Amino acid sequence: MNVISLSGICKKFKKVTLRKNYGTIKSYFLGGLTGGRTSLEDKEQTFEALRDITLAIPKGSTWGLIGKNGSGKSTLLKLIAGIYSPDSGSVEVNGKVSALIELGAGFHPDFSGRENIFINASILGFSRREIENRFDEIVAFAELEGFIDNPVRTYSSGMFMRLGFSIAVHVDPDILLVDEVLAVGDEAFSNKCYDKMESFRNAGKTIVLVSHSLGDIEKWCDGVAWLEDGIVQENGKPVRVIDAYLANVAETENVAMLEDKSMVAGGNGNAESNRWGDLTVGISKVVLRDDTGEERYVFQTGQSVLVEINYKAKERVEEPVFGIGIFKHDGTHCYGSNTDIEDIEIESIEGDGSISICFNGLNLVDGSYRISAAVHAKDGHSYDYHDQMYEFSVRSKIKDVGVFRPAHTWTLNGETPNIAGRVS
Repeated sequence: MNVISLSGICKKFKKVTLRKNYGTIKSYFLGGLTGGRTSLEDKEQTFEALRDITLAIPKGSTWGLIGKNGSGKSTLLKLIAGIYSPDSGSVEVNGKVSALIELGAGFHPDFSGRENIFINASILGFSRREIENRFDEIVAFAELEGFIDNPVRTYSSGMFMRLGFSIAVHVDPDILLVDEVLAVGDEAFSNKCYDKMESFRNAGKTIVLVSHSLGDIEKWCDGVAWLEDGIVQENGKPVRVIDAYLANVAETENVAMLEDKSMVAGGNGNAESNRWGDLTVGISKVVLRDDTGEERYVFQTGQSVLVEINYKAKERVEEPVFGIGIFKHDGTHCYGSNTDIEDIEIESIEGDGSISICFNGLNLVDGSYRISAAVHAKDGHSYDYHDQMYEFSVRSKIKDVGVFRPAHTWTLNGETPNIAGRVS
């Protein structure tokens, strides 16, 4: 049974454009001093926030919504919550809905936390007696015992989030809508929220979750819908949809990096200060490629990366040494090697040529990186050194920290625990 059914949903919003009106030529030239008269554009403009959305969410499931900012995720949640009405299509929701969509939404800033609890819960259909019976639980969960009678305008964003989430989960909804606001809380409270959501799942309730944390989405959700420019691009199993989304993000970033020649050729923006040597052998170009041979500057963790160094030798050079270094965006040295260290003998080079190094499964964590490339003599004399001049990015749904992700497995009491996601 589907507890939420959306069919052919479209939602438009008006675009408001301000312009200056000048009644005379004199007022036009004096407009900079007087400010002119501001009015709305005569021609009404609209944009489509959602287009032909069809989505079914089964009862008792947890469904994730992913996509870049402005893709329509929050608008879709507000339609499910009944805050917005569609311009066309139908929305069918079977059950009581509680929504935590915008930080501080539904709170009156001059009222106390206590007063706002009663206002919010009554809007959700609870009698005063029912609210009184749950009041202490709401306050305790939000950890606001010492601040509950203060005006909420004095609350921090974290306090707002704690109170809003506590009200949302203690009114015993059938459907819980959560939009990214959990990111505001501290680690301990976020864990408490997820524990509460787990109890909701175990009770057979339905959760719709918007998050940019793809690891959380894959861990928590039974299904995922990816929105792009107000359209559902993919909908289904988390692994399949998230992989498709990541591939799209990587390709979009890669195209942008390919178009930005200055980024590819000099990531630090100051090539002269990051290059030295006598240019007996000059590095003419450094290209990164994927395992298909395509030029690429955005990779996923574990993907193979080939670094191709193109050079031009002005004369015959005996026993040159080629080297490479990988650095995080903050300058942390991740890796470095050269042909001499690895006992690779190069007798001589002359004219144009190239040398490549392939990293089979480069397990760097999500982040931005820079590559240094160099060619020098065996005694260390530099022919051409390019210091951190070539940028690339690594993307992963798992947001582990550090530099690299070693191959690993977890065991619990000698057994491998259930894993909602998978390393990629």
